Amino acid sequence: MAGTDKVDELPEYPTPRSGRCPFAPPPDLLALHDADKPVVRVRTWDGSTPWLVTSHAAQRQILTDPRISANIGMDGYPHTTEAMKAHAAEMQPSINNTDGTEHARWRRMLTSSFTRHRMEKLRPAIQQITDDLIDKMLAGPNPADLNEALSLPLPSLMICELLGVPYEDHEFFQKHAGSTNARFQTPEESAASTNELRRYLAELIEAKMETPGEDVLSDLGARVKEGVLTMDEAAPLAHILLVAGHDTSANMVTLGTALLLQNPDQLAVLRDNCDDPKFVANAVEELLRYLTIPHLLARRAVLEDIEFEGETIRAGEGVITALSAANWDPQAFPEPERLDLARTASHHHAFGWGPHQCVGQQLARVELVVVFSTLFRRVPTLQLAVDIGELKFKEDSQAYGIYELPVTW
Repeated sequence: MAGTDKVDELPEYPTPRSGRCPFAPPPDLLALHDADKPVVRVRTWDGSTPWLVTSHAAQRQILTDPRISANIGMDGYPHTTEAMKAHAAEMQPSINNTDGTEHARWRRMLTSSFTRHRMEKLRPAIQQITDDLIDKMLAGPNPADLNEALSLPLPSLMICELLGVPYEDHEFFQKHAGSTNARFQTPEESAASTNELRRYLAELIEAKMETPGEDVLSDLGARVKEGVLTMDEAAPLAHILLVAGHDTSANMVTLGTALLLQNPDQLAVLRDNCDDPKFVANAVEELLRYLTIPHLLARRAVLEDIEFEGETIRAGEGVITALSAANWDPQAFPEPERLDLARTASHHHAFGWGPHQCVGQQLARVELVVVFSTLFRRVPTLQLAVDIGELKFKEDSQAYGIYELPVTW
């Protein structure tokens, strides 16, 4: 784009949310729907000017186009943070940053570990852990922080079980997972956290190679033994699964609970249908749509010129698909600002869209169905212990959520 003045005139992305409705996407983002602008140019933190795609239909088209790439080292890729940009050239190929047949190869290594059937088999364990955590919360101080009492430990316990990571190390990996998702971390801080976590996971995989179990790290260790993967590939893959495996669910439990407590009519509907698994599963899809935890994704680089929605997007330029905007697109979801747990919302983009959509989404779904059906059935008097305005939302993280949720009952 020619001219500094023109760059300066572009809208900035991301923009802040409204304090009056912290659950909704930023007003400037939603205004693009009203202006019927599904593709616009924006200015990001480093002065780059990628294209922002906001409409549901346009995102489905662009995220399945083979002329765009998830490779963060490609020219024009719109990096989320300074740390990501600084280390892009050093990034090992993995499931998150490869395309086409190479990406399909990575994905095949994990799909059997995260099938819907295998996740459903975990439901009894998820139910038991949820009940145990609620028992512990009810026996402790009132009020309590729901984030610490339930939201963080449940998905951490489950991803540890699935991967074969000792749960007693959860404080260590939660700390480094938080660092991975921080928007304003320095490249040095990010590299230190990433390297420490990957060293830890490499040691676990090596131990599993000697004494395998029925878990994902053992599967990765077997592939290292077979020569299908190197340890330099296996440890980053385990890192991605560990971070992603608990982050969406943890933030969804906290944020979803707060949203429901602010919408008593819909909460009453959920309470009345807590014993109906199909209703609760549908309600979870609506909560996922409404909240969109990966609120700064997905991002791609353009490999060749594309004529798209009346614009020419050139090779070497970047594309950001604002998933939260698609999930509030009135063409796909009439009256998107209205929380409606009976709405059919399963076509949302909360897990992305296309070949790179979240591989662990079925685990998140089962966890969320169990939590939301159990929490409000067992604690019908649950309410916020502070005013909504006192909550600290995760504007500084790539995964949207709330840092603490004080509740009482």
